[in-house]
Amino acid sequence: TEGWIAGLQLAAISMQSHQDTADFIKSFTGSHRFVMDYLIEEVLHRQPESVQTFLLRTSILERLCGPLCEAVVGRLETGDWRLGGDNPQGQDVLTYLEQANLFIIPLDNERRWYRYHHLFADLLRQQLRQNPALLSSPASGGTEAEQSPEGNILPQLHLRASRWYEQNNLLSEAIHHALAAEDFERTATLLELIWPTMSGSFQSAIWLRWVEPVPDSVVRARPVFSMAYAWALLDMGELEAGELRLQETERWLASGAEPSPDGPMIVVDEAQFRTLPGSLATARSYMAHAYGDVQGSVRYARQALDLSPEDDLIRRGQAASLLALAHWAGGELEDAYRVLDEAMASFRAVGQLVFAISGTYGLADIRITQGRFREAVNLYEQTIQLVEEQNDVGIPGTADLYLGLGDLYRERGDLAEAEMYLAKSEALGEPAALPDWPCRFRLGQSRLRMAQGDLSDALTLLDAAERRYFRSPMPEIRPLAAQKVRLWLALDRLPEAEAWVQKRELSTDDALSYLHEFEHLTLARVRIAEYRRNPIKQTIIAALHLLERLLRAAETGDRWGSVIEISIQQALAHQAHGDIPAALASLERAIILAEPEGFVRLFVDEGPLLAELLTKMKDKKGKLRAYIQKLLAAFGVPTDIQPSSPVPDKPLAPQPQPLIEPLSERELEVLDLIAQGLSNREISERLVLALSTVKGHNRIIFGKLQVQRRTEAVARARELGLL
Repeated sequence: TEGWIAGLQLAAISMQSHQDTADFIKSFTGSHRFVMDYLIEEVLHRQPESVQTFLLRTSILERLCGPLCEAVVGRLETGDWRLGGDNPQGQDVLTYLEQANLFIIPLDNERRWYRYHHLFADLLRQQLRQNPALLSSPASGGTEAEQSPEGNILPQLHLRASRWYEQNNLLSEAIHHALAAEDFERTATLLELIWPTMSGSFQSAIWLRWVEPVPDSVVRARPVFSMAYAWALLDMGELEAGELRLQETERWLASGAEPSPDGPMIVVDEAQFRTLPGSLATARSYMAHAYGDVQGSVRYARQALDLSPEDDLIRRGQAASLLALAHWAGGELEDAYRVLDEAMASFRAVGQLVFAISGTYGLADIRITQGRFREAVNLYEQTIQLVEEQNDVGIPGTADLYLGLGDLYRERGDLAEAEMYLAKSEALGEPAALPDWPCRFRLGQSRLRMAQGDLSDALTLLDAAERRYFRSPMPEIRPLAAQKVRLWLALDRLPEAEAWVQKRELSTDDALSYLHEFEHLTLARVRIAEYRRNPIKQTIIAALHLLERLLRAAETGDRWGSVIEISIQQALAHQAHGDIPAALASLERAIILAEPEGFVRLFVDEGPLLAELLTKMKDKKGKLRAYIQKLLAAFGVPTDIQPSSPVPDKPLAPQPQPLIEPLSERELEVLDLIAQGLSNREISERLVLALSTVKGHNRIIFGKLQVQRRTEAVARARELGLL
């Protein structure tokens, strides 16, 4: 709409200087092929010469203010009273242009900043391109050296704008004009200065776009610039290219050359130069993590902490975060949570909210693996509240928060709420997201589509997630390829799942680690599916053996979220093998652990076979009854069927019922110590167990005994003859 309105406005301005308006309109309507070019020539040429110069020179600017225009145009010499006298200021000319309706639009109520109408600016720039000599004018402020032999001072106009923007701390605009002037040394200087700010807001992609035209020779002479370049590349997953830039920085530091603003080793930001050793160590830790070298990552992260001053909280927070990731990858979840939480607190202390936000995903994921689902929800909700208090939902990482919370609502079974949060995340998009959001967002969509029953679309979205994936230091706890295998199994595409097993060279006898737990649990799923299709006894025995080993490892590591999923798979394996009592015992263990936290999709995503097992438990008494009915409702199974056994005329005396799943040897030990009156901490010291492990055993014991308190557990155990 601005286009034709501008044409009418141009025509109206032109008519003001024509006595015979009718003749002008007649010639205007059809006799000129390029109407807009004609009109701008009519309008532009009828302005005072000084105004023409002002318009042409300032057309290079996206927005205008008086001081900026003065810096770019130079001094205007005119006696035109409409412009404020012999030496009008930039603001005087802008005021005149606005009053003359010359396509200038105020951007604020104070009339400080303006912009030209887009069409008008484009036409002015076209005039410049067609005839650069138009820039020769009475306006002064430049020198002979500023002009090319043809009299074109366009590059110098951009440099004037760049200098003004730099002096006014508007470095993004300063870089834009330095690039337009093709002054790459100046561009590199500005990029070096702006990097800390852009890095702190995860704007590596924009920074890299600016760097692209800068010649390699300019980059190589600047160690701080090379270091920034390396970090930007690492942020975007370009590890090989980042390695080359790291090596350039290392060579300069090894050379012993003195930094200088003019060579041979050019350093503009002395403060950043002094932190290069710590930054290099942090980057090396980052690289090692991305390549799966956990020990190397720990070594470099500790080196970074040693090299970083105590008051450099950002650098130390980055190094601590990488140490936390090493603990995470090694399955040391409580240590990982503690170190990462401390790192995020240090970022908040120095006002680095973006970095603080970035750790929420890791903290929440750790809590989910530990089976502490409600804490994970609280983490996201609290951080979202913190962001909303800033009145800036565009803070990078905000889109990731809504994505993470949406995925937890999916797990909770509230699919409408999950879809709402994913929509919020999508609306904010990449400008308000961390670099790996495009991949994780499509993964979140895939999980939601699976929960909604659209497996085909879920697989398409998972393929899209793979296309946006890049390596980062985050531990690959749930590799995309393994998640795709689970979808293949749901789609009954067993041959493709088996091909993945062969490609990964996985075996049910492999050594186990937390980093590969998800893959081995996926392998167990494949073996169960194979047995259902071709019931060879050794296949299901191998699957059960693997699941038992995974269960012991998860319990030892206090990964109670993993214990729930493993127990569900054990239930399905026993069901496939025809051992329904064992299947129900495993399923009961999963339900006991899941009920306090409200897990839903862990069960429901397993489909009708698990619903069949749950149906056999729907008449269970106690607090689990409501939870089982909730799960069955999520499956779409009616929960109001009455027991088929006849009701006796007279109430029978209550009889102790045997446990569906007996207490394990360790659980009996814990129960005996509870009966002796020992506290959880005393039990942990007596049995040399982590306190959280003792609490986990308590939950299982209470669940199996169908009680809620220690005294009830002891009474029930004595009733059953367990004590």
